Amino acid sequence: KLFFIIALASVSLVNAQAFKGKGDQKFQVAANFQDEATGLNLSYDYGLGENFSVGVSSTYALGIDSRLDADFGDRFDLEVRFNANIGNVINVDDNFDVYPGLNLSLKNFGGHVGARYFFSDGFGVFTEANFPLAKYSNDDTEISYYIHNQFTLNIGASFSL
Repeated sequence: KLFFIIALASVSLVNAQAFKGKGDQKFQVAANFQDEATGLNLSYDYGLGENFSVGVSSTYALGIDSRLDADFGDRFDLEVRFNANIGNVINVDDNFDVYPGLNLSLKNFGGHVGARYFFSDGFGVFTEANFPLAKYSNDDTEISYYIHNQFTLNIGASFSL
């Protein structure tokens, strides 16, 4: 009985902080939703300071509208990104992080805003909205106009490394 009480007290003291600052590493895998496609998103972020991180993100569009004839280059996007991790600034919960940011991809220059919630030191959930600020092309005859070059939503799992 005493062991059970000590174990229960220990679990309540676990700190599953969402963003730990410099040196923190996050890997995320998500479903990606957009008007003309659905796909898979993978991202990695590395903390450079108390409230900012840099990273890479890649999305591959799988389920594409049948009227679009998309090849690998149309389906694939890769971006570098900068995040302002402000979870500790708005101070909702130690396990919660909000991160607005900017990204430069193969398809556009854009922005994003995301939120992560960690249930343990290593596992959490996240959602992230992405939106283009400047497209490389506004030619609606190009497939890239319809894939990745619009508002997208990622929903998935986040892991601390």
